Amino acid sequence: MASSVEQKDAPETKDQENETAAEKFNVEAAEVLATSAQRLPLAQAAPIYEQLLQLYPTAAKFWKQYVEANMAANNDDATKQIFSRCLLNCLQVPLWRCYIRFIRKVNEKKGAEGQEETRKAFDFMLSHVGTDIASGPIWMEYITFLKSLPAQHGQEESQRMIALRKVYQRAIITPTHHVEQLWREYEIFENSVNRQLAKGLISEFQQKYNSARAVYRERKKYFEEIDWNMLAVPPTGSSKKSCSYSVFLCFISNFRTNPQRIDSDSSNKRIIFTYEQCLMYLYHYPDIWYDYATWNAKSGSVDAAIRVYQRALKALPDSEMLKYAYAELEESRGAIQPARKIYESLLGDGANTNALAYIQFIRFLRRNQGVEAARKYFLDARKSPNCTYQVYVAYALMAFCLDKDPKIAHNVFEAGLKRFMQEPAYILEYVDFLYRLNDDRNIRALFERALSSLPPEKSVEVWKRFVQFEQTYGDLASMLKVEQRRKEAFSSIDEDPGSVLEDSLEEVVSRYSFMDLYPCSTKDLDQLARQEWLVKHMGKKSGVSNGPSRGGERGPPNLPSYSNLPTKFVDSDTSRTMASRQKPVDNTTVASTTVAGFNGVPNALSNSVGPLASSGATGPFDEVLKATPPALLSFLANLPIVEGPTPNVDIILSICLQSETVAPSAAPAGPGKGRKGGGSHQAGPATSDLSGSSRSHQAPTGSSFRPRQSGKRKDFGRQEEEESSTVQSQPVPKDVFRLRQIRKARIGTGASQTGSTSYGSALSGDLSGSTG
Repeated sequence: MASSVEQKDAPETKDQENETAAEKFNVEAAEVLATSAQRLPLAQAAPIYEQLLQLYPTAAKFWKQYVEANMAANNDDATKQIFSRCLLNCLQVPLWRCYIRFIRKVNEKKGAEGQEETRKAFDFMLSHVGTDIASGPIWMEYITFLKSLPAQHGQEESQRMIALRKVYQRAIITPTHHVEQLWREYEIFENSVNRQLAKGLISEFQQKYNSARAVYRERKKYFEEIDWNMLAVPPTGSSKKSCSYSVFLCFISNFRTNPQRIDSDSSNKRIIFTYEQCLMYLYHYPDIWYDYATWNAKSGSVDAAIRVYQRALKALPDSEMLKYAYAELEESRGAIQPARKIYESLLGDGANTNALAYIQFIRFLRRNQGVEAARKYFLDARKSPNCTYQVYVAYALMAFCLDKDPKIAHNVFEAGLKRFMQEPAYILEYVDFLYRLNDDRNIRALFERALSSLPPEKSVEVWKRFVQFEQTYGDLASMLKVEQRRKEAFSSIDEDPGSVLEDSLEEVVSRYSFMDLYPCSTKDLDQLARQEWLVKHMGKKSGVSNGPSRGGERGPPNLPSYSNLPTKFVDSDTSRTMASRQKPVDNTTVASTTVAGFNGVPNALSNSVGPLASSGATGPFDEVLKATPPALLSFLANLPIVEGPTPNVDIILSICLQSETVAPSAAPAGPGKGRKGGGSHQAGPATSDLSGSSRSHQAPTGSSFRPRQSGKRKDFGRQEEEESSTVQSQPVPKDVFRLRQIRKARIGTGASQTGSTSYGSALSGDLSGSTG
């Protein structure tokens, strides 16, 4: 535990930081350590508690254990010091009840002076945690304490009764677990004092009590869903934490609506208490701190908002979001110097400054100190090795849009071009700037300069923008010339140029489209994209396998690999599907593919299963592949590489219909135990190499299909049972289109008894192309 608390000086990646945080905030280890400290002498337990509380400063249960250990040792000075450190940040009833026990113990032998100190302590406690839904016992304890005070004469008795009435009346309008019990005690109290007066007072507070009871019943649902013993740890994405986070937000929202319709001061106190209690458990959530500070600022208490931000930055010193929000608040109220200090803290010593801090500080200087201050700082910032192309773009656009000085903006872009010529994004920003100047000559010159230095794999977007520019502003000859040059540039990196049509109708669509207007229907756009993909797919499927066969002979067709296919871009918010050339996927980077992207699944499968079958490697992804059925692996390998959350369903169905999935292994059949009719069922191996390196996906031959005997009804039924046992045969679908495709496939199977099977359009489900 001690080593987990230490800070590491070496720079860490994001994943390493997450792992370090998970190790540092080990809740189970902290609970075990706190339990063991309770059995140790105070001298040995104190360092453990300090270590735990440094890591969990809002853990009320650890503070309570620590203070109880000091109270048991009669260490009053240390107990007071601990209470001063924790009480205002840990608004939890058990900890505060421990505080009141300590106060009563210290003052029990001081007579009237001690009783007054105890009464003040009760008032202090109720002003902080008296609105807690579990504060009923505190109110009852305070009432019992007031009843126990001696009254020497009638005036003191009258004062005591007035104090009791005030406490009762505050307690019965507070939504707590004991609100009904407190109401019954209040009725008894008023009737015991004066029945005539009691009738009027009870009638006056009856409605307020009913409102408090209704609010309590509503808030009780939130209260029961929160784990009040959990420790404050950084967000982990766990369902339990997410649930508590959502419940706390609902809890805060309920208080902010003021359903009890109490006065604004009392309502604000309850809202503040709820935020503070929420931060005990969501201490590392920056959005809670921001919401709390924003609420204070909107409520008119800017000073309170500033204090919240200061506390937030102690809790989350690395949160840039909170620093920018804090600086914004200071700047909005005219406190320029405090805001500047916050920005300078973001810049740090310059060694690890990010580009965003430079940009935001330049903007801050431009807003508050003028153009020259911003220009001077930019000239200093550009010398830093951490100054990226975004800083140049930001300052150039600032000079152009705010200072109305296109010459300085042009000079800044030119200066940055010498440093960032290999950055396509910077080149495109420069192009956009020249667009605004209507400088078509320099735009063409910039495209030529950039494309002459950029490697083909980094020039995709630049070529695309060049083509769009010529299509919009050039003549027909220049338009066709640039399109041809782009084809030639990418032909060197296309491993299978024959798989792409030399001239595509999509090029015509691209030339003669404008904004959301197209020279064809949406259905035509989808059909063009689908046909282009099928041409490439069938070229892969019927061509040479991925790698040379032994003996130089061409082996049987393997499962296709889509690693080098141009990506289909599926627009998630429109119904149109357009094909855009993308950078080919590098097989060496497949290991870093994440599940959330879906972009590298075919590559990952085809590159991982082969080594798994041959070498027996047991990586995490290999373990998944081992447990994945071969049919599912084959299906995943046939899926195209798409972008966007909504792939085209028709394309996916087309792939599924033409997919040659692997049949699951059946019981081994010995010689002579084949199917009736001479065809033997050959089970696929347990491991499928989707890249084609160790297994060839055989095309079906005459021996692998049972001849259809139309004259025998029972044989036809047996054939249907055998077909339904394969992976390709699914339960009878309800979709008419799907039934038609299955019927066509069976007709094609029955017609191919000579061993020649045709493979055809995946859209129609027919088989076209022959294999013998």
